[in-house]
Formats: sequence, C-alpha cells, structure tokens
Amino acid sequence: MNGKNGGLGKVGLSRQVLFLDIDGVLHRGIARRSGRDVVSSAPNIQLFEYATVLDDLLSPYPEIDIVLSSDWSLVLGTEFTRNAIPLPSLRERIVGATFDGCTFNPLVWPVLTRGAQVLDYVGRNEPLKWLAVDDRADGFEAHRQKLVHCQTDVGLGDPAVVEQFRKRLQQLFSGEPE
Repeated sequence: MNGKNGGLGKVGLSRQVLFLDIDGVLHRGIARRSGRDVVSSAPNIQLFEYATVLDDLLSPYPEIDIVLSSDWSLVLGTEFTRNAIPLPSLRERIVGATFDGCTFNPLVWPVLTRGAQVLDYVGRNEPLKWLAVDDRADGFEAHRQKLVHCQTDVGLGDPAVVEQFRKRLQQLFSGEPE
C-alpha cells in the first residue's frame, strides 16, 4: 500500500504524476515471461538496473506519484509490477496504472498509442502536472515537452537522457515556468 496516498490505485493527493514505463527505461531491452517469473531478454542485462537512477532523479520531488504506463501492469498486474521494483522508495510512490478506470474496452487498450493511454489517464484524473518517461513516443506528438524519450537498448543508462529528465523535472515540478 502507498502510505502517502492511502492505497494503490488512488489518484495521488499531490496531483503531480510521473508516468513510468519499465522496459527500455528502468533496464535495457525488454523482459519476457518465463513460467511465473519475468526475465531479461538478454542474459547480461539485469532487470531494473536503472532503478537507482530514477530514485535519485525523483528524490528532490517527494510529491511526485508514479503511475505505471508499462505493459507489465496490463499483462502481469499492477501489484505484481509494483512489487517487482526493487526499491521501496519507488514502490511507495506507485499509485496505480494508466488503464485503472479506463473507459476503453480492455481488448482495445493494448493497441492504443502510449500517448493516448497517458492522455486518457490525464483526462480522467486531471493531474496538475505530469511527465512521462518511456521508450515509446507514439501519441505524444502534441506533448513532446512532457515526454522523456529513452532508447530501448539504453534506457536510463544514457547520460544525455538522464540530464534531459533532470531538466524536465526541474521545469515542471520546481515551480519554474513551463
């Protein structure tokens, strides 16, 4: 349960949201199911290898909640996905997933662009400020300044992307003009 907001799935009280993808962001490449487990697509890649990078980036912003925008949540469940993240400080920020409460047919959700999924959540929950970090840029064309775009094979291991992420967090969540 999210101690700050009372429970997984509730809209964050702060109404400041980071939409978080996992594959291609928190680790390089993609993950796949192997029985009841999830494993990296490459044996030399550790799942969630960049979780500490994200944690460090978010540490100056305690009011930012995380909404999962990852296929992990849809396929494996939000609670499973939340529990898979190795850092308690990140798990505690997670308040739900983009498809929570969506009005779309669940069969249609996976074929929507990532931007459409995020914007649907934004429309339903009206966060005051939001930012997305994802290796998918589809559907964000009108909101490029609200997307930190990672390359799937690098994720948050790219120093230029991390610096851009840091700047976007400062712009959006430090009271500076957007």
